[in-house]
Amino acid sequence: MRIAVLGTGSVGQAVAARAAELGHQVTIGTRDVAATRAGAYAAWAAEHPGVGLATLTAAAADAELVVNATSGSGSLPALTAAGAANLAGKVLLDIANPLDFGAGFPPTLTVHNTDSLAERIQREFPQAKVVKSLNTMTAELMVHPRRLADGAHSVFVSGDDDEAKRIVTGLLVSFGHTDVIDLGDLSTARGTEMMLPLWLRLYGRLDTADFNIKVVR
Repeated sequence: MRIAVLGTGSVGQAVAARAAELGHQVTIGTRDVAATRAGAYAAWAAEHPGVGLATLTAAAADAELVVNATSGSGSLPALTAAGAANLAGKVLLDIANPLDFGAGFPPTLTVHNTDSLAERIQREFPQAKVVKSLNTMTAELMVHPRRLADGAHSVFVSGDDDEAKRIVTGLLVSFGHTDVIDLGDLSTARGTEMMLPLWLRLYGRLDTADFNIKVVR
């Protein structure tokens, strides 16, 4: 597939590198290409010459699947910059979490209980096919799940479009995930986003991000 990964941070880099390794045509989208190339991203880009770099608009326009790997607060502005027309009819894999670090660590959730960031994205871009997934684990486990317990842990998908969820599930399986749980419609993303307070406290207690949850049934 032609995949646009919006976001140049650790999550965006991890997803882009893994997708390119698996043979997909990958472009990372950024607000300012020149500034991104001049910064710390340059060292990573030199190690991944097969991953392209373009503006948010250009990356999304040419993609079949768009990955939102921006911060929670930056998600709607980044997707707006990418352009509603460039997202229409496409699978939009949303990995972001609505975290607010305004009061320090641990952060709070800017949206919870009766709404989710994923649902807000869907309302803002109704023609996109939003699927929430991968937001419940650290970046390296998202794309290399077998590095922990040989992959014996769980990942979740939420979305209103069954075909979009099938496409995302296929991508997750290609990454190495063996326990993909379809939670149902996009409102179930409230649950996975609200897992983050627990994840953050486990991170603080375990002093490592290399952990995940396994649903035993």
